[in-house]
Amino acid sequence: MKLSAQEEYGLRCLLHLARCGQGESLTIPEISRAEGLSIPNVAKLMRLLRMGGLVQSARGQSGGYTLSRPSDKVSVASVLDLLGGPFYGPVFCERHSGREKTCTHDGDCSLRSLWSTVQMVLAEVLEKTTLQDLLCGEKEMTKRIEDMTSTMLPFCSAPESAVGTTPGQH
Repeated sequence: MKLSAQEEYGLRCLLHLARCGQGESLTIPEISRAEGLSIPNVAKLMRLLRMGGLVQSARGQSGGYTLSRPSDKVSVASVLDLLGGPFYGPVFCERHSGREKTCTHDGDCSLRSLWSTVQMVLAEVLEKTTLQDLLCGEKEMTKRIEDMTSTMLPFCSAPESAVGTTPGQH
């Protein structure tokens, strides 16, 4: 599973707007500097987010971008759906059928069952998580996710937090 750069950077831009508070507007260069992203990339992301109804823009001296609704009303699922779509969906098998018109496992596929379950759990977590939730620190967010998923996945224990570790070291 991969999160695209567009999804990651779009979420970062929205979080930056959320940190500034309701009604506070920021320009593309301000967002670009704060997030370490190129101005053209931020401009493209903000256009997509505006067209998707997540931000609004104002022109002029005091213009810029603002969230179109409060951060506690914007789910991570809605952002990711806008910027990239679901992890697994109804056309997945059609797009990954190999050289055949339909997948050779169309009638009985254990992978389809796995991906459907992963999508269901992922969608539930992302739908319950808002931009407001993400304004906390990493440790607090880890705790929130552990609390949320403990009722969904009681058979799994939450992984040790990777806070402060280097990749490959847990």
